Amino acid sequence: MSMVPAPIARLPWHVMILLFAIAAFGCVVLYSAAGGNIRPWASNQTVRFIIFTIMALTLARMPVSRFASLALPGYAVMLVALILVELIGGVRGGSQRWINLGFMQLQPSEFMKPMIVLAVAQFYARLPVGELRTWNAVWPALALIGIPWALVLVQPDLGTATMILAGGVTVMFLAGLPLRLFIGTALTVAAIIPIAFSFLHDYQQKRVLIFLDPESDPLGAGYHISQSKIAIGSGGVFGKGFLNGTQSHLDYLPEGHTDFVFATMAEEWGLAGGILLILAFMLLFRWGIRVALRTEDKFARLTAAGLITTVFFYVAINLMMVMGLAPVVGIPLPFMSYGGSSMLTVMLCIGIIMAIDRSGRQRRTDWG
Repeated sequence: MSMVPAPIARLPWHVMILLFAIAAFGCVVLYSAAGGNIRPWASNQTVRFIIFTIMALTLARMPVSRFASLALPGYAVMLVALILVELIGGVRGGSQRWINLGFMQLQPSEFMKPMIVLAVAQFYARLPVGELRTWNAVWPALALIGIPWALVLVQPDLGTATMILAGGVTVMFLAGLPLRLFIGTALTVAAIIPIAFSFLHDYQQKRVLIFLDPESDPLGAGYHISQSKIAIGSGGVFGKGFLNGTQSHLDYLPEGHTDFVFATMAEEWGLAGGILLILAFMLLFRWGIRVALRTEDKFARLTAAGLITTVFFYVAINLMMVMGLAPVVGIPLPFMSYGGSSMLTVMLCIGIIMAIDRSGRQRRTDWG
């Protein structure tokens, strides 16, 4: 008889250990970014991770049917919250993204990232298979995605709007819609990009232009990307050593503890540290994909695949951004960048995937 209680033994320890390892490394990098001080970033990040891990494990105990029943009501609540942002939201840094609740600043757009996946997955789970190749399988999903996407875009928050669009469209693709629909849409989007560019805010246009030619304004709009590349390149293969980074410690690298934390890490830990971090994230993605492939419930399969893809977009967009392969859009690196909103969103995704994994393992045990 095992000495370990069954509820504890059934926890996905391999995933939890992986998350703890990434988060611990993130706290080490934040400790260095603060000049060898646990305050203010590393200590707060540690407390947040512990709280959100407890939240994720609580979600993991919930039945998948509960998430299915809450998908559309939760989406509606977040949609109302996004509308309230436009009406009474606080403005910070030229953006209107937050609702002041007194004890915290709520950013509804963050919660919409996993909620859009749940809502679109629930729509396709309810849709009869015979209608999958009809217009009725397309326009409701586009409406579910398009309304919050537009509301977030006008805040303005291009990065979060892109994440919401990507998460929803990913579920549409995984639901089995015809491939020609996505190819045609991609070609149409490519054709209207020059027109859409003219409707972007000035600072967003500047980000795109700087992405295309960062050296055109190395001390102005291109400063972030230029310094990030310098920091990453100067780290070499094995880095300058812990606490020995110069770009971040001498304040050449802006946002070295948030959006550009990967550059801070790469300068001190080098290519080796970067590869190990990317491998850790790949193991996390592999787990999420395997959970999606193993489950037989359509809603659960689409949700797991959509949520792990959402986490993937966080990592991919941030890494491309700090390496100059994508415009600067303010997407943080999960468990590494300092901040509570993004970590909360990612842990919501992880907790729901854990619940799907637990449900699938229980069903296989019952059948066995």
